[in-house]
Amino acid sequence: MDLGLADRTIVVTGGSSGVGLATVRALLDEGARVATCGRDADRLASAAARLGAGPDRLLTGVCDVRDAEAVDRFVRSAADTFGGVDGLVNNAGQSRMKGLDDSTAEDWRDELELKFAGVLNPLRAARPFLARSEAASIVNINAVLAKQPEPRLITTSAARAGILNLSKSLSAELAVDAIRVNSVCLGLIDTGQWTRRHAAAATGTSYEDWQAELAADRGVALGRLGRAEEVAYAVVTLLSPRASYITGTAIDVCGGVGRSIL
Repeated sequence: MDLGLADRTIVVTGGSSGVGLATVRALLDEGARVATCGRDADRLASAAARLGAGPDRLLTGVCDVRDAEAVDRFVRSAADTFGGVDGLVNNAGQSRMKGLDDSTAEDWRDELELKFAGVLNPLRAARPFLARSEAASIVNINAVLAKQPEPRLITTSAARAGILNLSKSLSAELAVDAIRVNSVCLGLIDTGQWTRRHAAAATGTSYEDWQAELAADRGVALGRLGRAEEVAYAVVTLLSPRASYITGTAIDVCGGVGRSIL
C-alpha cells in the first residue's frame, strides 16, 4: 500500500539512534524528505552516513530540544530547505532508572523539563508550517509507563503520563488547523539503552539470555524485546494521510506487556 508520504517533509527529533533512526529510515523508504536532529554531532553524522540519503532527502542538525531557539532555527531550516513541514515526530528523550528514595528534586525537574520541552518546543516551531499542510500529523513517542507506572522509573512514569495527557489535549486544540496528534507507547524495545544496562549489570549472562530473562520478568507476552523498526512502522502509519481520521489516540507497541484496557 502506498502510504502517501512521498515528497512530504517530516521532522524527527532524536533521530541519530534507536527508534528515531529507525523512523527516519522507514520514512526515507517511503519517499519522504526528513529533517532530524540530535545533541551529538558525531552520532548524527554516523547515522546519516549509514542512511545514505542525499541532501535533497535528508537534513540533519545538532539541537537540544530543551533549547527553544535552537529548535526553532532547526525547524525553520527544514521548512526552508524542503518547502514546508507536513509531519513531526517528537522522539527525543530517555528513561531515568530511579525510585522515589533515589530521586532528587533535580531529577524531577530535569525529567519533566526534558519530556515537556521535547514536545512543546518542536510543536511551537512547527505549528505554523503544519497548519499549511494538507496532511499534517504529529506523533509523540511515549511509553506504556504513561498508563501503568513503574516504581523503578518513578520520575519517567510521571512525566510520561503528563505527556499522554498533553497529547490528548493537543489533538483537540490543533484540530482547528486539521493537525492530527497521536501517541505511540513503547514497551521494552531493543535499543542502545538496554545494551548499556546489560553491560552495567555485569551479570556474566549473554545479552540474548539477559533479554529473555528481562522479558519474562516484565511480563512481556511475546517473550522478547521489540525492535526499533517495529515501532517505526506504527509511527509511519500514523503520519500517513491514509490515517486521516485518526487523532487523539495512543497505540501500544509493547509485545503484550500493556495491562491497561484504556
